[in-house]
Amino acid sequence: MKIVMAIIKPFKLEEVRDALTTIGVHGLTVTEVKGYGRQKGHTEIYRGAEYAVSFLPKIKIEVAIPDDLVGRVIEAITATARTGQIGDGKIFVSSIEKAVRIRTGETDADAL
Repeated sequence: MKIVMAIIKPFKLEEVRDALTTIGVHGLTVTEVKGYGRQKGHTEIYRGAEYAVSFLPKIKIEVAIPDDLVGRVIEAITATARTGQIGDGKIFVSSIEKAVRIRTGETDADAL
């Protein structure tokens, strides 16, 4: 079992969710986050004044999946979240040692 965490631009959330649903992902967790990458934010001009925006709004998607879906999930996220612009995001994959569904007590792959 793996957990795939993707940091993407907020306006891409619906497209990514639809792509994940299409390949058989049944649930995901979405969190609003802020951060910056190599560019350390950017500057914006508002009413003639220049402002430095250090932390950019992003969306974090977390998906717990079986090992055999990892490649397809990464491919679906990258294909739908990519704009070709700076700040498209990142994907991280980690192993899950154990999963338990609280309501039924199911464990590991059955809990996903």
